Amino acid sequence: MIDPAVLQQLAPDGVLRAAINFGNPVLAQRGAGGEPQGVSVALAKALAEELGVELALITFEAAGKVFAALAEDAWRVAFLAIEPVREQEIAFSAPYVAIKGTYLVATDSPFTHIAQLDAAGRRIAVGQGAAYDLYLSRTVAHAELVRAPTSAAAVDWFIAQGLDAAAGVRDFLRTRVSAQWRLVEDDFMTIRQAMAVPVAHAAAAAFVRSFVERQKEKGVVKRGLEASGQSAELQAT
Repeated sequence: MIDPAVLQQLAPDGVLRAAINFGNPVLAQRGAGGEPQGVSVALAKALAEELGVELALITFEAAGKVFAALAEDAWRVAFLAIEPVREQEIAFSAPYVAIKGTYLVATDSPFTHIAQLDAAGRRIAVGQGAAYDLYLSRTVAHAELVRAPTSAAAVDWFIAQGLDAAAGVRDFLRTRVSAQWRLVEDDFMTIRQAMAVPVAHAAAAAFVRSFVERQKEKGVVKRGLEASGQSAELQAT
């Protein structure tokens, strides 16, 4: 029996509105017909089924846009990276996926490690509002962050504008490696992806925390990653 307070907070009208962020292709992708798919979609479907409600997937192109839509009550559950800036307004579950953040650089670039890029005159492309934008905004002391509207656009800007690097998810940036582009050897952070609800919804937050742990134990997270072409090793412990 689901606590009525949980249902009221997650699906007040009998519909679970779940925010799906296409900005992180490890978590969500467009299917052949444009429909959302990926591990976050698998979790959203499992949550709606457990609650016994309908599911409405609200799609966004970037994590920053998901966070901004919170003020409009556009969603009741989302899939975002755990970040201190967001914790003022969002209650997070434990992470279900852990991915690395690193830099893409030109093959002939002199840079091989993260620290080398934090220097005056260096320009790094990032997706505005992404977890690594928030992290690098706190930790980069000398380089300039050039903010593109989405994480995918950050790579395009890096190439088109001749910037020094593009920040992003290692697994996604690896798909852009070629004779012209390579990854640096280390990572600047581990991005912990979690389910999120508005911080005021305490009953929903407690339920979602328990839900995530159960889905990891049942293999839903691993199957969701594998079904969308991602490594099951990305599941957070």
